[in-house]
Amino acid sequence: MLETAAIAFTTFFATVAPVDSALMFAALTADSTPKERRHMAFRGVAIATILLLLFAFFGKVLLARLGISLAALTTAGGILLLLMGIDLVFARNSGAMSTTRAESREAEDRSDISVFPLATPLLAGPGTMGAVILIMANAHGNWQKGAITIAMLLLVMLISLVLLLMAGKLEKLLGVTGMRVINRVFGVLLCSLAVQFIFNGIRGSGLLV
Repeated sequence: MLETAAIAFTTFFATVAPVDSALMFAALTADSTPKERRHMAFRGVAIATILLLLFAFFGKVLLARLGISLAALTTAGGILLLLMGIDLVFARNSGAMSTTRAESREAEDRSDISVFPLATPLLAGPGTMGAVILIMANAHGNWQKGAITIAMLLLVMLISLVLLLMAGKLEKLLGVTGMRVINRVFGVLLCSLAVQFIFNGIRGSGLLV
């Protein structure tokens, strides 16, 4: 169970990227009052959490309706997570975990960013949605593993909320260098997990006998 918790936490922390999200939040809400920042932080995290929980509980049903096997999801999810991990290691932005330049420019014109871009795609981006479905599917109906996965997701979202509430202080404390160090560490871990997912998916596909 400890292994399940470690994999889930590492994956969610890397895909949600609470530090990146907090720094982006600080930049986009520079002209907002502390009360408005708190309101947007709580609302954004709440919406993102609900969205990710929906994918956690109903993602497997959706896959079954679409005729997608667990092996295919595991392989595709591993490839997506590998690309995200590479982005973290090399400090690049592909838009999978954060906003693109066009989305950032649009967000600058909004007074309330709690839904877009905070809830999605910053906190609940396509990478995180895919990771939630993948890890829950790999639990194979084991309620303990499923519960641990949900607990780790909620823990990461709680960490995200705390960092959003102290975004201004975090920006001054870490700076660009500190943020990159954290991202690279979790990027390496995410790449390793992604490769393992790809191996598991290929093994489960029956292509290799």
